[in-house]
This record gives sequence, structure tokens and C-alpha cells, in this order.
Amino acid sequence: MRTQASNGIAPWWPSQFGADDQIGMLNHIDDAKRAAALGLVREGRIYDLAHVLDERVPVFPGRHFNQTLVTTAHHQNGGGVGDNCANWVICVQHSTEQLGTHLDGLNHLYIGDRTYNGHTVSELAENWGTNRLGAETIPQIVTRGLLVDVSGRGFGPGDVITPEHLGDLAPEPGDAVLFHTGWGRHWNDPDTFLSGEPGPGCELAAWLCERGVALTGCDTWSYGPVPPEDPARPFEVPQTLNVKHGVFVVECLDTAELAADGVREFALILTHPKLRGASGAWTAPIALV
Repeated sequence: MRTQASNGIAPWWPSQFGADDQIGMLNHIDDAKRAAALGLVREGRIYDLAHVLDERVPVFPGRHFNQTLVTTAHHQNGGGVGDNCANWVICVQHSTEQLGTHLDGLNHLYIGDRTYNGHTVSELAENWGTNRLGAETIPQIVTRGLLVDVSGRGFGPGDVITPEHLGDLAPEPGDAVLFHTGWGRHWNDPDTFLSGEPGPGCELAAWLCERGVALTGCDTWSYGPVPPEDPARPFEVPQTLNVKHGVFVVECLDTAELAADGVREFALILTHPKLRGASGAWTAPIALV
């Protein structure tokens, strides 16, 4: 494996939040930030930003989702337990975390063998996950959300969103900036959806980091243009956000209804299962207005 030194990459660690930090830009979200976000709610309208998760979701090669209904002995006996005939069924899922609407952990993406705060794979890896930066370390998120709708530009695979496309958008530290590219309209056509995507480019990634944005996401299967701006540097945009600066990324958002209603500012609530050592987690974020 090539090292950072051999690739001429300067170390990006320790983090501005300290060498032991595990939550990156989420440090900017405090009680005051959450209270201000909830103060944006005036009507009580809710927007569900997640897709339904099942075997039909588009998946990056090597990933999969399978759910099985477990028929228990109680179910088979045709009666149940006790005079009240209590009965139940359960389901078992076998899946990778990085599919469907999901939040990537800071242990998911690497530059060479190092991730956020310079940790190496060999330092982190356990047989059950990673011993730092796992999904259980990610706080539940309540913050101000901002939506950037560029769907009217007809963007397709490889098209780049730049700071100029944001107009007068002025994110503050701890905000979440979400992008509606319109590519999500292909969700039910996996071949097209996975053939590429538009997305924020490297310049915009740096712009978001400079402003302390805590979380960002798109209605696409990854984050950033595919094909990339430089064919020799794939997935450099999420590397910049996630690995170098600790900005969390949400993928496969469903922002269509939010964009159609012209909502541009909202309270974002994003919760997730606290899976020890996991490299991400499924989530069903909501926007409240």
C-alpha cells in the first residue's frame, strides 16, 4: 500500500479539535445550536428524507442487503404462549451499512492507510469493527439544515457543483448543508442511478470545511461528481470532508419533496443506531419546518 509520504500528501492530523477527537465538525453543535434549530419550526410539517430500505435498493459493487422473516416456534405452533395466545415474528438483516440512506462514520474512508486524526487501519481494526470512530461515538444530530437545489441545471454524471452555484448561502459552524441534484429521480432505475452522478466538487468541499459545516449530503449514491474532476483522483471530495476535516456525509437522501416545496432552511433531526465499531449506520433523517 502506498503511504502518504510516497504520494506527497502532507499529514492532516491532529484535528483542530485535538488528537483524541472522534466527532469532527459535530463539535460545533452545542445546546444553543440545537435550540436555535428547533426555533425554526413554525408549522410542524415533517419531511422524511430517507428511502425505503429493501433488497431492491441500488448498491455499490460488493455491497448487499438481505432481510429474512424468522418463523419462530411460537409462530409455528398455531396458538401462542399463555391463555392470551401471545405470538410474534422477528426479522434478521444481513447487510453492509453503506447502502440506502446512511451516515458514514469517520472510520469509513481512508487516504492510504490513515483516516480522520491520522489513525491507521492496523491501529483501529478489530474482528468486530474499529476500536475508535465507530458509529456508537457519533452523537445524535439536531441542527439547522440548508438545502441547495441545483436540479434545474440538468446536471448529469461528472457535473460539478461549485460555490458559485450556492448564491448567497451563508452556512454557519455546525450547520448541515444538503444538495438536491435531481439525480435521485433515478432511484428505481439502479443501472442509471449507479452509472455516475453529479455532485459538489473539490472547491466546494474546501468551502464547506472553511465554514465549519458539520454534515453534508446528497440525493446520490456517493458524494461528489462521478466520474471525478481528476480521473486519477477518485472520491477525493469525501476524502477531503470526512478524512481531513471530520465533516460527516449522508448519502442516498430523498430530497425531492423538500425541494419541490421550496424549503431551503429547516431543523434537521438525524438519529442512528449506535452500532459499536461500525463504519456507518442507516438513518432516516427528517426536516421539520
